[in-house]
Amino acid sequence: MQRSRLAPAAFAVLAVLLAGGCGDPGGLRGAGPTPTAEGPTHLWPDLPSPSVPAEDYGAIEAVKVKGVEVPKGDLRKVDPVDVVRADFAENPGTYEPTDRAYKQTVERLKDCAEDGSGEQGRCPVLKAYYRDLTGDGRDDLIVGVSTPDDNLDIRVYAEEERQLTQIMEMSDAVLGVELAGRDLIIRAISSLAGYEYHTVWSWDSHQKAMLPTSDEIVRAAKGHRGKAPKSATPRPSARPTPSGSGG
Repeated sequence: MQRSRLAPAAFAVLAVLLAGGCGDPGGLRGAGPTPTAEGPTHLWPDLPSPSVPAEDYGAIEAVKVKGVEVPKGDLRKVDPVDVVRADFAENPGTYEPTDRAYKQTVERLKDCAEDGSGEQGRCPVLKAYYRDLTGDGRDDLIVGVSTPDDNLDIRVYAEEERQLTQIMEMSDAVLGVELAGRDLIIRAISSLAGYEYHTVWSWDSHQKAMLPTSDEIVRAAKGHRGKAPKSATPRPSARPTPSGSGG
């Protein structure tokens, strides 16, 4: 008789537990109201089309470099210092031919020995790197040249029918340079304290040159939050401009 009275009580407790949701039933739960989707709003839709571009940012053109042969089309067989000397002699790039920094850089190139090293470390040409940036299966040449205004002039060269061709040139207060696949990523100082520029350069088969396909300003990493050096070229004028005419 004792057992017969306890059994109904046990069943009652079990029913209460199940009804009270003592375990997660796993059903769907509401996440609250969903924000209403808003499409893009076009501002000033009646603006007339501009007649000329405001700035030639990123308008890079390929430039033939005269006086340097490329044996068997292999850029690794060419002295990077010879390439820089020949290119700087004819192509100031982002500098004006009368700029003091450009003139001093050309003068300092005379201190570079044949192996790329310079007297008392005065040679401004940094270590050269090689990577197929154009996608033609052959390595292109990437060089960096330190200039007296605390900038870094970066130039990329390709070989076309054994002719040396400059396919990229820019100068900026560079913090770092990275290669990611066929992209060249350049980090530069911003005049806005605590921020830096990240510019991605990629090969454009239509322009036959490297173009800045992405340019953004981001929070700087720790240790790089100072302002741009006073001697550094301001960012707007340091951005890429036409290097010259292809020919």
